[in-house]
Amino acid sequence: MDKGYENEKFAGMRIKMSVAKRFRKFCKKFSKSQSMTLLDMIDFFEINEVSPNDRLGETIASLKYQMKKRFNAVVAIIKGIEKTHHKPTTAILQTLFEETSNIEKEEETFDFETPTLITENEELTYYRDEYYKNQENYNELKYGVEDIIKNTIYIKGNFGTGYYRMNITKEKFENLKQKLKDVHHGNTTEIR
Repeated sequence: MDKGYENEKFAGMRIKMSVAKRFRKFCKKFSKSQSMTLLDMIDFFEINEVSPNDRLGETIASLKYQMKKRFNAVVAIIKGIEKTHHKPTTAILQTLFEETSNIEKEEETFDFETPTLITENEELTYYRDEYYKNQENYNELKYGVEDIIKNTIYIKGNFGTGYYRMNITKEKFENLKQKLKDVHHGNTTEIR
């Protein structure tokens, strides 16, 4: 008896004889009653939103077979990568680690001296001096740029756009360029 449908009455349907025979064989194949088989078929079409007239192309069994072949191909590729890439690489890394461990055993151990401690006042003095040096460099550059701006004149062009001309000597300009190079952390360049 069909579970959940025990108390329902049967209804007659008009089906061609050849279709009815085929449907009964189909029901026996799945060991279900005709009502339950028909209900499962209707559910299948509704759930998958497929029409009985649609053709799905290949069967699900053939798709399973193709997927199995693809999975086997992927597994073969991964195994090939392991053989050709991973195993030689791990062997090389193991030999490198063994060599470095041997080198570390051979090296002498160095005893670093304890650092000399400075007082808080010495540290403050050091940073204060560095701050003043940086301020001095900044002020020199600032005054140099202000001097250039004061000695720059705008000249209106006769046929095109105007331009600016600096009225300073070449030595003064080169000296300013050198100061700009020396600004970074108070380091001097090789020229100086």
